[in-house]
Amino acid sequence: MEENNRQLKSIWGKWWEPIRKWFYPAWLGYETSIRFYDYSLSVHRYFIKQKDDIASYIGGIGTQTLDIFCSVGTFVVCTLFLTVPACFVLYKFFEIENLTSSPFESKLKPIF
Repeated sequence: MEENNRQLKSIWGKWWEPIRKWFYPAWLGYETSIRFYDYSLSVHRYFIKQKDDIASYIGGIGTQTLDIFCSVGTFVVCTLFLTVPACFVLYKFFEIENLTSSPFESKLKPIF
């Protein structure tokens, strides 16, 4: 019974274990940054389409300023409040051996 109750090895080998705690958070950061960059481009495209309507209220320079502020703000807010905490949690998940003390974690970690 004890011989069947052993920890599985990573499918990538032993050399992968020290790398994965940096790779997965970096990959998550890259993927979410690309997605949030696309969100900020969508905000920019919205302001371009509505430029004439908005310019009648705040002028051309005000519209461009609002466009830049909202586009950059969208990217920064999403990155600070979503990407950075998610990457930190993922890093801690792989750094600490038994973070949640759940059987699901002990089954999941060796696969990755």
